[in-house]
Amino acid sequence: MFDVAPTELLLVVVVALVVIGPKDLPKAMRFVGKWMAKARGMARHFRSGLDTMMREAELEELEKQWREQNDAIMREFPRIDDVNASPATPSADASTTEPAKTEPAKTEPVTEAEIDGAAAANPPETHAIPPKDGPLP
Repeated sequence: MFDVAPTELLLVVVVALVVIGPKDLPKAMRFVGKWMAKARGMARHFRSGLDTMMREAELEELEKQWREQNDAIMREFPRIDDVNASPATPSADASTTEPAKTEPAKTEPVTEAEIDGAAAANPPETHAIPPKDGPLP
């Protein structure tokens, strides 16, 4: 910061000794030392404030990038619940069409063989394997 050569420092000490005098020189040096400590403390406080502001700005930028990437991923790979969900409100053409016909319920008892056959035909889905070249479900 300051480039002070040893000869310049010796000149300043001699001038201070002549102007202030040997009796008051220790008091003057203590006074200058206190002011230098205060100035350094203020500079340290200012620098730490700037560092904190820079860190916060970087964090905000990283959060913004994360949100953008997360939104892009969510658009590209929608949740299964969102894809399979039925619309909350019926559309206008659905209200004008006839209601869906349901089959009458079976009145015969279901046998264990039918239950086992249905379970074997449609095993419960535990972990879906994503397709290699298509979007995830």
